Amino acid sequence: MKWPFSTIIKNYPEYWKEYLTHFEVKSNEKRYVVFDCETTGLDTNMDRMLSIGAIAIVNNQIVINDYYECFIAQSIFNAESVPIHGILKEGKEEKITEEEAIVSFLDFIKNATLVGHHIAFDIDMINEALTRLNAGRLKNQYMDTDIMYQRLKYLPEEQHTSLDELCHIYNIRKTARHTSSGDAYITALLFLKLKRKLDI
Repeated sequence: MKWPFSTIIKNYPEYWKEYLTHFEVKSNEKRYVVFDCETTGLDTNMDRMLSIGAIAIVNNQIVINDYYECFIAQSIFNAESVPIHGILKEGKEEKITEEEAIVSFLDFIKNATLVGHHIAFDIDMINEALTRLNAGRLKNQYMDTDIMYQRLKYLPEEQHTSLDELCHIYNIRKTARHTSSGDAYITALLFLKLKRKLDI
């Protein structure tokens, strides 16, 4: 007897299976990872990541030596975006493949709560890369500093505030702005200020 359908079991990459194991164990220590992606543009389907920067927060403190940064070899080049992020197609930075970047990023974040400013875009960029690599989608919980500010000030959902505006409001020095590592650090400082004010 033949069944009218067959069960499809997807063969995920080993690094994805390893990533999933981190969600099987609960830790007493709450770890946040603040991250940012620099990209060739704002189309999550067509554009590609150029770099990923991330830094960890534990016990309401930025852990300076617990950070991640990579530059990704460009399969798609958009010269118009270079003045924003400063990353050239060749450039002096050592570049790795998209797969190597994703594998090392997953190993860094593990089951941490992810944090970013307008983080949905960065999450989508990572998930699109995971799809290209025949893996799943990110399982981490995440928090958006823009939404945190909306909650704090009782702003409507459609009223967004830029990272530059919030840096001005909270007197945060914009060091290395528009680099993935610089924006991750700036956002980490902002996150701690908002987290304290929201008492979460």
